[in-house]
This record gives sequence, C-alpha cells and structure tokens, in this order.
Amino acid sequence: MSTTNLIGEYECRLDEKSRIMLPAALKKQISTEAQDKFVINRGFEGCLVLYPSNVWKETTDNINKLNLFVRDNRRFVRFFYNGATEISLDNQNRLLMPKSLLGFAAIDKEVILFAYSDRIEVWNKTTYQQLLSKEPEDFAILAEKVMGKQDKSDAIDDIP
Repeated sequence: MSTTNLIGEYECRLDEKSRIMLPAALKKQISTEAQDKFVINRGFEGCLVLYPSNVWKETTDNINKLNLFVRDNRRFVRFFYNGATEISLDNQNRLLMPKSLLGFAAIDKEVILFAYSDRIEVWNKTTYQQLLSKEPEDFAILAEKVMGKQDKSDAIDDIP
C-alpha cells in the first residue's frame, strides 16, 4: 500500500489552453514512483480527482478485485472509470486538463487543488468555497461516527 500523505490547499488558474501549473510545494510531495504521471477522474460532490500514477494503480488493483457478475459492482466500476484520463506534467510543471472533465466540474478559470491522503481534488473555486462554508452543525457528531471507534475498519460501517 501507498504511504503517500499529500496535504495542502492551493489556488491555481486555468490558462487559455486548459492547463494548470502544479504548485512546487505540492510537486515535492508527489512520490518519485509517479514519474510525473497522473490520472484525473470524476470525483464526488462535483470535483475532479487527480491521482499520482502509482496511487491510481493501487486503487484500480483493488477495484479490479470486485466481482463483475454483481450488478452494483459493474455500475460502480463504469461510473468510477468514466472519464478517467492519463495526463503528465510538461517541462513547465503544467497539467493539460481534459475539457470534458472541466465541464463536469464547472471549472473555468479559478481552481482549488485540495490535497489529502493520496489524492488531489480539483475544484471550481466557488463550488469549493460553498461546500466548505456549509460545515455541518453536527461536525462533532460526524467526527465521532467516523473517527470515534477503536478499530479503524469499524468506523466506516456506521456512516449513513
């Protein structure tokens, strides 16, 4: 398993050719195993997810263990892979973003890169700000449900 632990929130701009510059502070955190290659894909809540190539491989290795004779598994796999695109850093540390995915996430100019765990979420700045401005009033209850168990594997089971 990957020990990647990305962290940080970075404001970027999409240029006229649909490229974003990967901030130097974030690039330093990317494993050399990734070799400046990524996969970008649709995420949840209207964002895109940028996976370093080594993390994408681990993620898809787990997904490929699903039994595809189970209908929900097939549906999940189709939606998960829908739009997945390999991209690489150019010589100036820019990533060319697929226009279809930019449309999905309503990204036009201002972009937020939100790095956590082993991935980077790519957000329309306004959408991201709106999402975080709605911090749940019951955040303490949510934190207890998610993090309050002794065994990490049990914590996921109680999320509604």
